[in-house]
Amino acid sequence: MAMLHCFEAAARLGSFSRAAESLHLTQSAVSRHISNLEQWLGAALFTRTGRRVTLNETGHAFLEDIGPALAGIRRATGRLMDPEPEHMIELAVLPSFGMRWLAPRLPRLTQAHPDLVVNLSARTDIFDFTREAFHGAIHVGGADWPGAEHDLLFSELVVPVVAPALLERHPISSPDDFLEVPLLVQSQRRDAWARWFAMFDLPGPEIENLPNASHFLMLAQSVKAGGGAALLPSFLITPELTAGELVIPFDAPLIEERSYWLAFPESSKRIKAFALFRDWLRRECQDPD
Repeated sequence: MAMLHCFEAAARLGSFSRAAESLHLTQSAVSRHISNLEQWLGAALFTRTGRRVTLNETGHAFLEDIGPALAGIRRATGRLMDPEPEHMIELAVLPSFGMRWLAPRLPRLTQAHPDLVVNLSARTDIFDFTREAFHGAIHVGGADWPGAEHDLLFSELVVPVVAPALLERHPISSPDDFLEVPLLVQSQRRDAWARWFAMFDLPGPEIENLPNASHFLMLAQSVKAGGGAALLPSFLITPELTAGELVIPFDAPLIEERSYWLAFPESSKRIKAFALFRDWLRRECQDPD
């Protein structure tokens, strides 16, 4: 369990040192636990470059598998210790949204409401709020969660990105320049590039021939490694853009039909803690990037 908790914290926070701070351990202890876990599993979960560590594709998949189980343990423990906590809410979140958008903002929630506790559980499925103990869920798509009310958070913008090294080899200053580099796609959105090129009345690539990944963060790793260009949701890659690991050579976002929503049962509106979280979340979404 110690190895799993260290891995989950490092993967969620993107740093061994920040994981050590959150778990009240030394950085060397976190590193040792994760190394032991990798040895036990027989698979590397992070890519190590000097002192930098980056979650690899295997690590992303493992995090999505164990995240709900660890969150369930935390929820069960919390309920046993505090059966009806008025200051605590349970929220189901999409893994990428939780890691890249919500978690970095939670310190601001704590600053505004020090007593409010938000327990996050990674979920990608639609479930019945009457059968599971969640006050709300982050949903992507339309306002179509059965038996729930919805707050629109923001619509998804995808932007064309490449690695700086690739840009040096293949300068890009216009849309048709992207046709000179390998194009990568997310497996559920194979037509994204075709729709992006259509904005400029350009013929898109053959969809069947494009390399793909099942997860946006896996796709981002491929782009960072110089594998090609990809259309990625802007809010998911803010850290890479800020660090200069990914660049937008031609700023022309594609507005997707998908939007992000806070879905919740009517009963949650009567809970003060949820009302505070809901108001804070809507304010944060005025600037989703």
